[in-house]
Parts: sequence; structure tokens; C-alpha cells
Amino acid sequence: MNFLMETLQLVVMSIYYNIEAFVRLFIPLKKKNVAGEIVLITGAGSGIGRLMAEKFAPLGVSLVLWDVNQEGMKETARLVKEKGASRVHYYLCDCSDKAKVYGVADQVKREVGDVSILINNAGIVTGRNFMDAPDSLIEKTIEVNTMAHFWTYKAFLPAMTANNHGHLVSVASTAGLIGVNGLADYCASKFAAIGFAESVALELVATGKDGVKTTIVCPHFMNTGMFDGCSSKWPLLVPVLDPDYVAKKIIEAILTDQVYLLLPKSMYILMGMKKILPFKTGNLLGMYLGAFNFMDAFKGRVKKEG
Repeated sequence: MNFLMETLQLVVMSIYYNIEAFVRLFIPLKKKNVAGEIVLITGAGSGIGRLMAEKFAPLGVSLVLWDVNQEGMKETARLVKEKGASRVHYYLCDCSDKAKVYGVADQVKREVGDVSILINNAGIVTGRNFMDAPDSLIEKTIEVNTMAHFWTYKAFLPAMTANNHGHLVSVASTAGLIGVNGLADYCASKFAAIGFAESVALELVATGKDGVKTTIVCPHFMNTGMFDGCSSKWPLLVPVLDPDYVAKKIIEAILTDQVYLLLPKSMYILMGMKKILPFKTGNLLGMYLGAFNFMDAFKGRVKKEG
């Protein structure tokens, strides 16, 4: 095509997609049937990982739970069975260890089958200022929050692309969209996780694998215990989120093939403002919203997210 034709196509399709997005604000999206799918959730031994497993339980899926906490996984398995799950498998796996990820992934393929919905949820937070954080904890944060996604994708994506069917879910954070004082390593790991997920999504589009869907989840901080002591300056604008609500919205996003999920909804506006406001104005807004003091009352250290 020549320049004029491609430009015209861009304008017409942009208008169409924007109208489509507007209409969908008022028309509920059809939810896909996931019965028979094999769903793997990392960090499933507690928190948001457990809650997502519970919400998948009555949907007819086979659940595969990964965590470093064996007792936590056993409890999750018990809870999901109570909620209707008939096929539940759990495996001890340190997602920061590439060899263990590949080894356990092979075991899952042999014993359960090819994973068709992969939810990268496991994560940790140190909660220390950058210069106060030991190198070992910074490395661990990157290994769990970012590099683990590389290894799980490497392990399970080939079967999805071969079948042109599957779903990749990255549970990141709004801290992967905007920096937060006192969370340099955590923010860096979440920025990287989002960039990685977006790039792989584009590779799938470029190679015609439109049957493999992607969802990138960016919730504000949740009261799962991971950020003990932290609170929101203006909870009506940017609340600390209820994890059950977040889990519900993530499942809805997966079932409707939603590409991006930001929570709360006010984050869509704030992220847009970040892109257009001058740097100093953005800092002023951050101070107003409490982003500079969010970690002041943080009680924990090296908290696990799951």
C-alpha cells in the first residue's frame, strides 16, 4: 500500500476501534467457556493467588497450584475442592529458580497436560529504600517478580502457540506504571514484567497467533498483608484494594479477554495524566495522592505476594 492508503486505513480503523470500545462500556461482554482448560497459578498458597483459584474452582477447569509454601498450597487445594473443583494438583516450586521451574513444568506436562491458562502471580516486596536494600534482596525481587515470567512462558507458551489457543496472565502492579518512593526494586521488577508481557503479546500478534490471549493486571496495593501498615492518603480516590474484589475482576478480565486491567478505575485517569503532565506537576500530584509517603508505616520486610 502507498502512504495515503495506509494513512486512510489507520484513520478509519482507529475511529472504528474507538467506537467499538465506547459501545462496550454499555454492553456486557460475552464470557468465554473455560471448562476443560488447565489453569496454572503461581503464588497460589495464599492471598490473591488462593482467591483466584477459588473463583476458578466452579468453572470446570483443572487447577495447577505452584508456591514455595507447601502447607499454604494444601489449604488452597482443600478450599477449592470445597468450592467445586474436581481436578486439583499442587507442586512445590521456587519460581525464581529457572531449573526448578523447568523441572516442575515438565512434571506438570506429564501428570496433568499442557497448561492453557498461565497466571504469573507470585511476587515479593522488600519495602526498603534503594540504598538500604541488600544486593541479594534486590536480585531476589527481580528473579521472582520478573525473571520467573520468562521461565514460565518458555515452559508453557510453545504448546499454546502450537495449538493457537491459550491465555497468558501477568499480575503486575500500578507500581509497574508509576514509580513509588521506597519501592525502587519492586517498581523496577513490575515495570519489567509489564514490558515483557506487552512485547510477547505483540510477538503473538505479529506471528498470527491470535488464539493466544494476554491480560496484564495492574492493581493498586491490596490488603493481603504484603504491604502491612501502609494506607492510602485519599481512600476514595485511590483505595487500598480488597483482594477478593481484585480476584473477581481478574477472573472477569480473563473470561472476556481483556488485555489491560487497572484497578481501581481511577488509575486509568492517573496514568493518562502522568503521560501528559509536566514532571514537576506530576510530582506535585504524587505528593497530593501520598505516593511519597505510602511506605512510611510499612511494617514488614521481604513480604511474599501470592
